[in-house]
Amino acid sequence: MAEGDNRSTNLLAAETASLEEQLQGWGEVMLMADKVLRWERAWFPPAIMGVVSLVFLIIYYLDPSVLSGVSCFVMFLCLADYLVPILAPRIFGSNKWTTEQQQRFHEICSNLVKTRRRAVGWWKRLFTLKEEKPKMYFMTMIISLAAVAWVGQQVHNLLLTYLIVTSLLLLPGLNQHGIILKYIGMAKREINKLLKQKEKKNE
Repeated sequence: MAEGDNRSTNLLAAETASLEEQLQGWGEVMLMADKVLRWERAWFPPAIMGVVSLVFLIIYYLDPSVLSGVSCFVMFLCLADYLVPILAPRIFGSNKWTTEQQQRFHEICSNLVKTRRRAVGWWKRLFTLKEEKPKMYFMTMIISLAAVAWVGQQVHNLLLTYLIVTSLLLLPGLNQHGIILKYIGMAKREINKLLKQKEKKNE
């Protein structure tokens, strides 16, 4: 068991080091984005919502086709991938890179690797469920996809995408400030109260 844990830890360290090397040119930008997403200042959440709202208003106004939208998005990614490593050191200054920043950059890369591992793990669990319990897999997939299709039919595509993007960008800050845990705790308490009331009525 210990040997398996050591192997997993070593593999995680190797993957993190590899990702750090790949994203080295993005270091300063990632640290700045990390500060914004974790709401280190009180005005960061409204700024996130403002920028996302502005981008989606532009998309709504221009009303591009799917092909044009995807092409522009990929073109923007290509430009960022080319320009950021060149411009970031000039804007932020490479000589300002401290041990603390390097440690935070390492933590960010480690978290990204762990998130990727979780996603792959869930994907593998889905296929394991398909092999071991095909009926449950079939019912789960049909119900889930039908629910998603119904939501997609009720809500406009752009509005739904806006809500998803905004939620994902606000999620790290909500998690960092304990807001998610707070509301989960409140929901659990309310559910426990309802269950206790139901038990009393049954008695």
